[in-house]
Amino acid sequence: QVQLVESGGGLVQAGGSLRLSCVASGTIFSRYAMGWYRRAPGKQREMVASITSGGITRYADFVKGRFTISRDNARNTVNLQMNSLKPEDTAVYYCNAAWTFVNSWGQGTQVTVSS
Repeated sequence: QVQLVESGGGLVQAGGSLRLSCVASGTIFSRYAMGWYRRAPGKQREMVASITSGGITRYADFVKGRFTISRDNARNTVNLQMNSLKPEDTAVYYCNAAWTFVNSWGQGTQVTVSS
């Protein structure tokens, strides 16, 4: 089982930036597809961005051009650079690791964007 710990959330004004990080332990990180998801109050969890073990990225339409996902296999880390933040980006952001039958989640980090 892989353990995931997110960091980097906080309060930011609209138009600002935040960088989320997720550190994985207990596994061979490079084999995992990694993703960031979010859950806003009263809404279902939704995919924000993902990156495969080979570095192929995918983004939800609502973050394209604003968010960038990256991974550093040497540091067992996946990052989410979030620019031009909007109040509707307010949510708890979760890190996900997936490989074969393994699907692990972090505890989440709160991102709040004020208008």
